[in-house]
Amino acid sequence: MINLCVLKNQKRNIMSKNELFPTPTLKINEKRAELAPASMDAWRNFSKTVFQDGALSEKTKHLIAIAVAHTTQCPYCIRSHTKQALNKGASQEEIMESIWVAAEMRAGAAVAHSALAIDEMGD
Repeated sequence: MINLCVLKNQKRNIMSKNELFPTPTLKINEKRAELAPASMDAWRNFSKTVFQDGALSEKTKHLIAIAVAHTTQCPYCIRSHTKQALNKGASQEEIMESIWVAAEMRAGAAVAHSALAIDEMGD
């Protein structure tokens, strides 16, 4: 019989090692900037500008980013924007609701795209 505690610990160890996604580090960021400095500067400025308060609050923009990050499945973005949304006063409930919006949109896309298969199958 498989010991579930052992399996959970193995999964936790794999996830903590970031075998799929390296831990973001200053060294990686510096390498990005070294390889394409103008693009990195433009990226930093663009990101800073996009998340400034405007017609939408910075908190709302981070909630949107959380939803988008869940549809694009970017683990770095999920962590970063969740942290930033919390720092801007978002509640855990607001964050979870934004995730459910993402889930509905992703599922909705599958339903909408079923029209392609139905069309291909013909009458």
